[in-house]
Amino acid sequence: MSFYFKIPLVLSMAALLSFSHGDPTNSTSKSGLPATNPFSKASKLPYSVPDFSKIKDADYQPALEEGIRQQLEEIKHIAESATPPTFVNTLVALEKSGQLLARVNNAFNLVSGANTNPVLQQLQEDIAPKLTALNDAIYLNSKLFKRVEKLYNNKAKLGLDKESARLLDYYYQQFIKAGAKLSDADKTTLKKLNEEEASLGAKFGNQLLAAAKEGALVISDSSELEGLSSAQKNNYAQGAKAKNLVGKWWIPLKNTTQQPPLSSLSVRATRQKLFEASWTRAEKGDSNDTRPTILRIASIRSQKAKLLGYNSYAAWNLQDQMAQNPEAVEQFFAKLVPSAIGKAKEEEADIQALINKQNGGNTSFELQPWDWDYYSEQVRKEKYNLDESEITPYFQLDKVLEKGVFFAANQLYGLTFKERFDIPVYQPDVRVFEVFDKDGTSFALFYCDYYKRDNKNGGAWMSNLVGQSTLLNSKPVIYNICNFTKPAKGEPALISFDDVTTMFHEFGHGLHGLFASQKYPTLSGTNVARDYVEFPSQFNEHWALDAKVLKHYAIHYKTGATIPQALVDKIKKANSFNKGYSQTEVLAAASLDLKWHNLSAIDEVKDADVFEKNALQSLGFTFGAVPSRYRSSYFLHIWGNGYAAGYYAYEWTKMLEEDAYSWFEEHGGLTRENGQRFRDLILSKGNTEDYTTMFKAFRGHKPDLKPMEKDLGLPIK
Repeated sequence: MSFYFKIPLVLSMAALLSFSHGDPTNSTSKSGLPATNPFSKASKLPYSVPDFSKIKDADYQPALEEGIRQQLEEIKHIAESATPPTFVNTLVALEKSGQLLARVNNAFNLVSGANTNPVLQQLQEDIAPKLTALNDAIYLNSKLFKRVEKLYNNKAKLGLDKESARLLDYYYQQFIKAGAKLSDADKTTLKKLNEEEASLGAKFGNQLLAAAKEGALVISDSSELEGLSSAQKNNYAQGAKAKNLVGKWWIPLKNTTQQPPLSSLSVRATRQKLFEASWTRAEKGDSNDTRPTILRIASIRSQKAKLLGYNSYAAWNLQDQMAQNPEAVEQFFAKLVPSAIGKAKEEEADIQALINKQNGGNTSFELQPWDWDYYSEQVRKEKYNLDESEITPYFQLDKVLEKGVFFAANQLYGLTFKERFDIPVYQPDVRVFEVFDKDGTSFALFYCDYYKRDNKNGGAWMSNLVGQSTLLNSKPVIYNICNFTKPAKGEPALISFDDVTTMFHEFGHGLHGLFASQKYPTLSGTNVARDYVEFPSQFNEHWALDAKVLKHYAIHYKTGATIPQALVDKIKKANSFNKGYSQTEVLAAASLDLKWHNLSAIDEVKDADVFEKNALQSLGFTFGAVPSRYRSSYFLHIWGNGYAAGYYAYEWTKMLEEDAYSWFEEHGGLTRENGQRFRDLILSKGNTEDYTTMFKAFRGHKPDLKPMEKDLGLPIK
């Protein structure tokens, strides 16, 4: 299952650059780019999408640098204006700034994450501190802040509409959070720390990508692959062949600790080798070893927090989230962790009993992390009579997309989709669909890029190629990126049910972006708090198992038969299986994240592995059979993708989405009326209201843990 929403890779403080959306009618400076650069003018393609058929790697750097120069000039013009500040000449002007930077940065963020190469990777590291310096030039600009502050102090007299008032509140809070009230000396110190952190964040991402690529497991003897299907073996053989490893098998690493083949590999030694390849991928003591990088990032963040007047980075970073402070997150975890661990230990006992049974009643070995998936799959088969190989033939990727994901969106929201073949893409596997609203009008584009490549970041994510804004007259262009195994030539693209869930999850983010209806780009769509942004995506996962939707897309690729009800019942029953394990691995990762970011400036961590071990043990994660979903050394979310002190958001938003889904269950489930209500009150709101207020308007009360408790089958105290 995929777990993260992808923010722009380059910008570690991307939320603070959210106003760089661009407006072709607003520029105080002519472009210094040659006309031959594809970014020199706004694209004439539908929805202003970039023309990837004309963009070369060499085009990005000059366009980014010119975009930064232009935005700096625009900011200077706003800040140093002799005209008294008004909402229009200050905040609306900010919203309209950055035409060129927006065009190039959106395209660069996409390709550098999904289809990178050494040139783009180097540019990531080079441009990150420059983008951060631009951010600081805005939010640490004393003259600009004085204009915003004056507006904020006189807000009641400005006669602002609701969204405009929210924008003013947002900007004022972000200026304060960024350090606008610091002394000049402290601002200088903060700028240096910000630039170094940005460089290290980009470096971490590149190190990790290289570490995963080089850490892939290479097998020389086919007997070591016993348990895998012929299609899997063929795929790994093709991967090896592409790397001139003739006669071998190349098993790539997923970004998580556990790896998909572990549930099938029957040779224990191979399982252990694959697990250890994953576990140590970024800890080889070479140039791709991320531990020195993360130690410095953690230190920088704690120093920044102290400078800004907070005890820890977590305390600073959570102030504008739903949780508001780390203590609230810790209290939330205190209700979840004991039950999850207790349930995982029960599951561990069942698995160990099976191991013992298979060895004549004797304990020939104790359950280890690399054994869990293999034997838990057997326990699942025994308990629920469900074999993954039995259900996978019903999940053909294209059918899941078009007859599942798109069908659910049609039934709930009235959307229809038409594939377009005239839009240039950055890689041949990418597909583009035009999106039509309930009244038949075209209003968006959707790109999807589902297959794994070794030059693609791990995991799955969503973002905008073009942001929505009525102020800028721009419509949303959304993309989903995943890492499913591409079949060998001639083989069907079959995926697991976890992959199916991932597709629904990422498209839930997509719907949040597609239904954006804001005037101001800063408040549009998915530009919301980290512990709110996963709410729509996790909510959308529910429709993967909805009876009407499932039977529409779950069609056997050979026979054409619809998935039988008996098999559906098995899937639903088995869906409650292993919940202790899945909750514990995620809670361990989220707790580890919070530990790293609760460090104070005086705390000195010299060994990342020792810190990680002690942190998890102190929180009760003491049994090794269930490892953290991510280790510190390959935790891309928190070191490079904007989830610092925020990985808890997946659990927090599970509370929100389970409670919201319970409303659907109480009101007839999947219907157009219910979908429209969810669209109107949640998906189309962006960041225009307080998050708890928005949720209460839909649900009728504050978030309740009981539906989450029911889904997990765990007693939450």
